[in-house]
Amino acid sequence: MKDKFYQYIQNLQNTITSKLEAIDGKAKFQEDIWKRPEGGGGRTRVIENGQVFEKGGVNISGVHGKLPKSMQAYFNVGDVDFFACGLSLVLHPENPMVPTVHANWRYFEMYNDAGDIIDSWFGGGQDLTPYYLFEEDAIHFHKTCKTACDKHNKEFYQTYKKRCDEYFYNAHRNEGRGIGGLFFDYCKTSEQMSMENWYNFVTEVGDSFLDAYAPIVEKRKNLPYTKTQRSWQEIRRGRYVEFNLVHDKGTLFGLKTNGRIESILMSLPPHVQWVYDHYPEAGSDEEKLINVLKNPVDWV
Repeated sequence: MKDKFYQYIQNLQNTITSKLEAIDGKAKFQEDIWKRPEGGGGRTRVIENGQVFEKGGVNISGVHGKLPKSMQAYFNVGDVDFFACGLSLVLHPENPMVPTVHANWRYFEMYNDAGDIIDSWFGGGQDLTPYYLFEEDAIHFHKTCKTACDKHNKEFYQTYKKRCDEYFYNAHRNEGRGIGGLFFDYCKTSEQMSMENWYNFVTEVGDSFLDAYAPIVEKRKNLPYTKTQRSWQEIRRGRYVEFNLVHDKGTLFGLKTNGRIESILMSLPPHVQWVYDHYPEAGSDEEKLINVLKNPVDWV
């Protein structure tokens, strides 16, 4: 399964980066192959200063070795070996009318001394973070997520949509990071689902990503915007950074397993503002966004 899924994310990385370069029309992804001293490595691809994408990364990694003490406590296990692989992407567009997007699909195994798998699971999801709310875009993104889920289980969309709203939540701000999407973790063998079934589901969601995001970018990338709107985008990006550094489990896992810092922190946008005690004007488009972030909407 680990070889099969790693092959899948290698191919998916190629598909996604090719499409994004075509959309951008100017910038190309810079590739960085790296190795982890304890075992494994990855292929980082970063795009910067494009016509559409100010900064973005589409990264894959496959790492293995002894599970660090800090993670043993987290997973409530003793000395075990592990293997983890996944694709993680974040895209920060230049135009504030185009939303930031994040996605991640991953697979994890743990082994006993004999090398037998003692636990394995899939996780992942995709979520949208707009700066200006176009309801048709939100509906399109969520409909695409639901279509992918419905092919496997009619309950998956509602379950994983709710988890996404709960997970990507800045509790210290009492607001969501964005308008959600899907979030699933610890997808293991059960009476209903084999690991093969989970593989089919996770890859279905991975394959749906470009369908969910690309049409939104194409529709919004040439819209005019003002300096004030750009400033609002940078303030909201600050909230994005807060979530990633304070709450995100993926960031924590990377930092605690001696992950590659440049790859872990590529999710951070290049231009951000923290303005003291900032509130949007009453009745403004900016306030409309905040109201939705405080009260998640059922888009489908």
